[in-house]
Amino acid sequence: MKPSFHPRLINDPFSDPGLFIPFLFQKRAILFDLGDISTLSARDILKISHIFVTHTHMDHFIGFDLLLRHLLGHDKKIHLYGPPGFMKNIEAKLNGYTWNLIENYENTLSLIVTEVHKEYAFTQTYNSRDKFKAHIPPERFPFNGELHSEQSFSVNAVLLDHKIDIIGLSLNENFSINIIKEGLKELGLSVGPWIREFKNAVYEGQNPKKMFRIKWDEKNQGIKETSFPMHRLIDTIARISPGQKITYITDIIGSNENIKKAIELAKYSTHLFIEAPFLDKDKDIAKTKYHLTAKQAGLIGARAHVKNLTTFHFSPRYFGRENEIIEEAMKTFQLS
Repeated sequence: MKPSFHPRLINDPFSDPGLFIPFLFQKRAILFDLGDISTLSARDILKISHIFVTHTHMDHFIGFDLLLRHLLGHDKKIHLYGPPGFMKNIEAKLNGYTWNLIENYENTLSLIVTEVHKEYAFTQTYNSRDKFKAHIPPERFPFNGELHSEQSFSVNAVLLDHKIDIIGLSLNENFSINIIKEGLKELGLSVGPWIREFKNAVYEGQNPKKMFRIKWDEKNQGIKETSFPMHRLIDTIARISPGQKITYITDIIGSNENIKKAIELAKYSTHLFIEAPFLDKDKDIAKTKYHLTAKQAGLIGARAHVKNLTTFHFSPRYFGRENEIIEEAMKTFQLS
């Protein structure tokens, strides 16, 4: 069974954090954190539609410049989310460049920026046609933990403590639709963009008796077209199962309050990506620097009953000793 989302860390565990989450059968992806993204191809960067930044320390935000460079000249809307102060920092980045020629660009790049606070959030749009200047006040709306929602998934967030407010993130898939290859062969169908449209129809709960039109480009045979009732397609080519939950937590002090919030956010995750900068023997250093230890990371994963645990964001003091961090986290995760 193929999952709909395939998350992967964009750098090694000693380098800038970032989680790239591409969508199956779609030229689309979302990104958690915006540090050094030079390991992503231009093609991958252009797939990104939503970016969720935990906080704007340099190692989580320096990639904004490369992102902007790749996106300029494309007709795109990019949604960015971050903690208190995020909007001001985006504006500072944008104001650091000269935009006197940008009105000559044929396409428009729009950045829809949302800043998250404890009980409310602000959204402001900046677009290249206006030289990235905002002309109206930001829109304010209540924040109840959900940052973004679509038919197939939502992204939730919680404010955590890193001596500043940062956000922990969780992607929740409503349910997963996997395409059965044998079913496609049975109906004489090939994969194509129609699969995304079919999945959307299932998520929307369309009438099972409704005819669904399918059109695809058959190699060496040109365009083919046919129709089937929704219920027959669902029964023959779709395997519907509970969706994934992908949680991403980094740069938090291991306080009781933070750990409690992190466990609640990560509860029953399919995959938890969590920082583990320090070994437990260096817990005093971790506390001073407002980070977790590997043992605390494993404990959060265990108490949240997550299925898979991946640690990252290791301190450079452990170069060549990364196995010690992984082993400490996994030992706690498996035994707690």
